[in-house]
Amino acid sequence: MLRSLGLSPEIVAYLNSVNPAEHPALTRCRKETSALPMARMQISPEQGAFMQTIARLVRAKRAFEIGVFTGYSSLATALAMREMNPDAYILACDVSEEWTGKARDYWREAGVDKNIDLQLRPATETLDQRLAVGEVGSYDMGFIDADKTAYEEYYERGLKLLRTGGVMLFDNVLWSGAVADPANQMPDTAALRALALKAKGDTRVHAAMTAIGDGVLICIKR
Repeated sequence: MLRSLGLSPEIVAYLNSVNPAEHPALTRCRKETSALPMARMQISPEQGAFMQTIARLVRAKRAFEIGVFTGYSSLATALAMREMNPDAYILACDVSEEWTGKARDYWREAGVDKNIDLQLRPATETLDQRLAVGEVGSYDMGFIDADKTAYEEYYERGLKLLRTGGVMLFDNVLWSGAVADPANQMPDTAALRALALKAKGDTRVHAAMTAIGDGVLICIKR
C-alpha cells in the first residue's frame, strides 16, 4: 500500500519529513511504481523505514522475502543490512520475471544486487529446498507479502528458517479494514484472520500487530 491505512496526505508528508531520507534508488522505485496498474502492491515509505529499523534492531545478516514485486521492500532492507555487514544476504522469492526485472534495476542502482538472491519459482519450493539443505534457524528476519491464502504455509516454513530471536513480518494483515468486517468471508480475508489468531495463540512466537502500511503482523521467534 502506497500510503498507510487511514493516514491523511498531510500526516504522510510529515512522517516522510522526519524519517530518514530515502536512498535515491528507493525514491525512483517508489515514484515509478506508483504509475503502474498494480501500484497498490508496493509498501509505503514509512513501512520501508520501519523495516529498516527492525533489520537494525535484530542486527540482521540473513533475511528472506516472499513477494518481491518491484523491489522496494527488499531494497530498503538490503540497504540497512549492508550498513552493518557488507556480506548481508537476502533470499528473495517471487514468480514474476516482469516485476522483478524492474527490481533488479533498482538493486543495481543502489549497489545491493550482489546481496540479493532472487529465486523465480513458487516460494514454498524455495523454502522447502533451503530447509532440506540445512538452513534451519539460520535467518534473522523475514518479510512476507504475497498470496494471502498461502500465508499459513509461509508462516510454518519461515518459522523453521528463523533463529531464536529472529522476526517475521507479514504485510496487509488489516486488508484495508476488511478483516474487521464479520460479513466479509472472502478467502484472502479469512486467511488473514486465521493467521492473526494462530500467531496470537502460538507459544513459539511473541506476536503483535501494528497499523503501519496496510497492517503488519510482527512475529518474534521464542
